[in-house]
Amino acid sequence: MVESILDHMCEALAEGENVKISGFGTFLLRDKAQRIGRNPKTGVEVPITPRRVMTFRASQMLKDRIAASS
Repeated sequence: MVESILDHMCEALAEGENVKISGFGTFLLRDKAQRIGRNPKTGVEVPITPRRVMTFRASQMLKDRIAASS
């Protein structure tokens, strides 16, 4: 059952949809533009290609539970 839910979540994210789990958080997709980065060892500038990334935003309920447990 858990694998089925995760499969549905992966499919939704692959199609560009955000996934919200009530009381837990939201998986969001963001498009990042191309930018110039720097190699920390050599200092050489390198272009970083545009890409889509997934981020997670915890719900307030989850944040409160974590804060209460510490």
